[in-house]
Amino acid sequence: MKLKPMLLTATSEFQVSKEWVYETKYDGFRCLFLVSEDEIKLLSRNGKDLCHEFPELVHFVSSLIGSNFHSAIFDGEIVWLSSEYKSDFHQTQYRGRLKNAATINKEASHTPCQFMCFDLLEWNGKTLYKTPLIERKQLLVDWFHIHHLSTERGPLTNQLLQYVPYELDYKKLWELLVLHDAEGMVMKKADSFWEEGVRTRNWLKKKNKKEVDCWIYSYNRENGYFDIAVFHNNEIQIIGRCKNGLTQHEHTTLSQAVMSNAYKQQGEVFFIEPSIVMTVAYLHIYDQDLREPEFVSFKLDKEAEQCTWKEFIANSVTFSNLISVTSPDKPIYPSIPILKSQYLDQMRSISSWMLPYLIDRPLTVIRYPHGIGEERFFQKNCPDYAPDFIQTYSEGGTDFILCNEIKTLLWLCNQLALEFHIPYQKAGFSKPDEIVLDLDPENKDQFQLAIKAAILIKQALDGLKLESFIKTSGNRGLQIHIPIQADTFTYEETRMFTQFLSQWLIEAEPNSFTVERLKKNRGNKLYLDFVQHAEGKTIIAPYSPRGNQFAGVATPIYWHELNEGIHIEQFTLLTIYERLKKMGCPFSNMEESRKRQPFREIIDLLKMQRKSKS
Repeated sequence: MKLKPMLLTATSEFQVSKEWVYETKYDGFRCLFLVSEDEIKLLSRNGKDLCHEFPELVHFVSSLIGSNFHSAIFDGEIVWLSSEYKSDFHQTQYRGRLKNAATINKEASHTPCQFMCFDLLEWNGKTLYKTPLIERKQLLVDWFHIHHLSTERGPLTNQLLQYVPYELDYKKLWELLVLHDAEGMVMKKADSFWEEGVRTRNWLKKKNKKEVDCWIYSYNRENGYFDIAVFHNNEIQIIGRCKNGLTQHEHTTLSQAVMSNAYKQQGEVFFIEPSIVMTVAYLHIYDQDLREPEFVSFKLDKEAEQCTWKEFIANSVTFSNLISVTSPDKPIYPSIPILKSQYLDQMRSISSWMLPYLIDRPLTVIRYPHGIGEERFFQKNCPDYAPDFIQTYSEGGTDFILCNEIKTLLWLCNQLALEFHIPYQKAGFSKPDEIVLDLDPENKDQFQLAIKAAILIKQALDGLKLESFIKTSGNRGLQIHIPIQADTFTYEETRMFTQFLSQWLIEAEPNSFTVERLKKNRGNKLYLDFVQHAEGKTIIAPYSPRGNQFAGVATPIYWHELNEGIHIEQFTLLTIYERLKKMGCPFSNMEESRKRQPFREIIDLLKMQRKSKS
């Protein structure tokens, strides 16, 4: 079967009436997904079957096939999600280019792609082309429910077939799309039919584009593109090439102006001195290059020297009217350097992975109002000037902030909160839902001792059938997370376990480890700060940045990485998102493991041993 997908028409305007519904537009590979007991196909726009490139999608659908399976044809997009609303096109593109089966299977296992279903074209052989869109969407939901699939979406679920809902409030959806830096919005007529291969005005797309002021560096007569640039530390920085958006007359006039004033020609390329300034719209920045640049207007009142990389980066982060970004060009980590706007962008990129560890946890942040190396202070109380959307939890006379959504996270980041510390239990609970063992060396030379301790602890925990997860602290050491059943064990019981573990470790390696609290009495031994796990204490949250010179991040790692020569300074704000794309999240199975932990049996055994000794 060969089907050509229905195509969207671009627009710059919102369609506002009851005739229209609104969906998230994802940046990926448009596909028709044919699923039946006899065959599975992922057909691209040009009819190519992409099953080989994305075997995880085939495997997921195959796992659904059973006695009550309903064949279907879905219209949708293959993506790599970075949030509920945003996909990373470059990661999807990278996956689509892979040819080696072993490499593809490895990537599919660590960081799988998703198929975002926004339409249902056929159900059990019955075509639905002439069924109104709203009815097709409901049938799509029904198909998901019949096959026991959730209609929730996002990058953290193992469900690779995901449903794209529609909204009736375009303003609400657009604000979320801007907040997440999503590709844009699709507007569809609620009663529209599905028309094969037609570029229709019943389906419209509006891109979420930003703007940059730049100048023309060169013109290529062969392909008609203009290279555009800004100044970066007084050097020329090319940021892309553009010809879209120019009328035929504008393109002809501009190309003739460049060629007649060129100071140099190489083949078909003409170079001009920085003089012609223009505003260009673009979708995203990737590897210092613009995605989908489009001419907007000439800037006759601006000099080329005013078009700088710093201005470009500072203006690249927008959050609509939800959050006002102040001083976007402020250097936060001067030695890197990282500007405030870059910090906000990186935190937005990793927010899907960080937020689950912050939700409903009374938060303590460390703020650096002038960036690293200057004043810093702890903040527990929600300030009076906090916006209305900030949620709080009151305990012991303190109004703690609950960072339950990306808006709150980005607001805190704009306040230059650089460290996020959380307690071991959620708001309203007095018992921990995890144990965290802090292996904190006094200096870099002791980091190998922290690795040694972690490996020994892992062996002990494995022997006790306890699943554990490890992360860097982002500063000097390592932290081992042991999830336990929530609101079940007291801090007294967990302290009994940490004392047992530390004593076992010291007996195993008496020359390497100590629980001596006085530094002068420790010698060169690694201090096991397990008493830190107590009520009222906090630990750095997974994926939180740290206020140090190298912009460290408290990074979840895989256990096998301890044997591969890791060092703390390789896990930073500049590397964490690319690491997630390459390796996935080592903490992804933490919630599932919580239910399996035999912690009650271990505590009961320790109590029996203590009772027998007394």
